[in-house]
Amino acid sequence: MWAAAPLLLLLLLLLLVLRLWRRRATPLEAAGRAVLITGCDSGFGHLLALRLHRLGFTVFAGCLCPGGEGARRLQREVGVGAGRLRVLRLDVTRARDVLAAKELILSHLPERGFWGLVNNAGISTFGETGWLSMEKYEKFADVNLLGSIRTTLAFLPLLRKYKGRIVFMSSITAYFTLGNGIYSMTKAAIEKFCDALRLEMKKFGVQVCIIQPGNYARSTKIQPPISAEEIWNELSEEEKAAYNKEYVQERANFFNSILSEGSANCNEVIDAMVDALTSPAPKARYMVAKLKEKALVFVCALFPTVVMDCVLSYAMSKVKLA
Repeated sequence: MWAAAPLLLLLLLLLLVLRLWRRRATPLEAAGRAVLITGCDSGFGHLLALRLHRLGFTVFAGCLCPGGEGARRLQREVGVGAGRLRVLRLDVTRARDVLAAKELILSHLPERGFWGLVNNAGISTFGETGWLSMEKYEKFADVNLLGSIRTTLAFLPLLRKYKGRIVFMSSITAYFTLGNGIYSMTKAAIEKFCDALRLEMKKFGVQVCIIQPGNYARSTKIQPPISAEEIWNELSEEEKAAYNKEYVQERANFFNSILSEGSANCNEVIDAMVDALTSPAPKARYMVAKLKEKALVFVCALFPTVVMDCVLSYAMSKVKLA
């Protein structure tokens, strides 16, 4: 085993040198290439659509509400060259919306074809496991997980044909949860789906990348502040018997304090998404997070589960249940 260590180190060094050499190659020419982005009503999707349009891509911006303020603002902000950005209705939970988007894109493909799919659409909420209904679990799985899979499956033939890129929006909460287990669950599942897809697509020249943002709640508005009263009113009688209002209030305060600490600089994440789409040698994973967030991921990945449980238990509720 130890005799093979020098050979392994040499191989890793060669791979590093090759990667650095490839990343210094000429960036992708954006003109004449189409990209579909889901979830462009606001947040990362909205900003990415504008950035890719400025770079010269033909952008298909999928919006849940194509007549809403977010979609209208996107069209106003495009300005010159608006013909290269098309807003389309795209609810990723509806197969007919996905197929209609594909038909529209096929009828308006630029000369270099379909280059990228960015699975950005997602929703978030807060609540302990028993506080959330089965309907809510189904909705989150449909939007955050199955929606990405549904869209990916529809566009795989085009991506294979043009040897394009697929970008998925994950989160550092794929590694741990701080009161939003329903969201973490879907992101952990996306990670595994991407791991399988990335290996399978290599033989077709299609590259798959995962973006793992830290806390950007202040800039994306994916998770609005929560009301303890609203949570309490939605609990079943069984859950109310198990918990108390003081505990719910403390948990709501804890989660809202996390939201208020979120970064307001979305450009860090947009930069990573653009690199995933344009770099000659994109990374498999882009973790865009604060140092303390990366430290939590490090502890979760390398230390026994009991260590992470102790860290998170200490950070979370101090209220004792009777």
